[in-house]
Amino acid sequence: MISPTLAKPQAEPRSAYRAFRTLTTRWMDNDVYGHVNNVVYYSWFDTAVNAHLMAHGALDIHHGQTIGLVVETQCNYFAPLAFPQLVEAGIRVARQGASSVRYEVGLFAEGVELCAAKGHFVHVYVDRQSRRPVPLPEPLKLVLEKLA
Repeated sequence: MISPTLAKPQAEPRSAYRAFRTLTTRWMDNDVYGHVNNVVYYSWFDTAVNAHLMAHGALDIHHGQTIGLVVETQCNYFAPLAFPQLVEAGIRVARQGASSVRYEVGLFAEGVELCAAKGHFVHVYVDRQSRRPVPLPEPLKLVLEKLA
């Protein structure tokens, strides 16, 4: 029997995610194999989550005293994405600690039910100046509740 921790990752449906952001592929995203290069997926994770937080008043990248630093990332790939294509990023919160959050993101080709890739990253929220962990600010907690 295969341990659940060793089970092969599976593509997930849209219903597994709480919010969505639309992203566009760019000409330069494709690699020589004709699909979006793996490094672009991590940029999409960051873009989708931070854009969502900014749009809901939970993140001020220019003047906020609290910022999120990425301390862990991971991604599994199931189907190719390529330029020109719209990508819909599904977002959810898997775990929330005192000063950290694990965001999970599914990347979907426009209108497709199962994700082409899914992954996660962990933000540790820190004071902008000292770079030391701080408790999650209340406006952030309110947004995170809707993603959990």
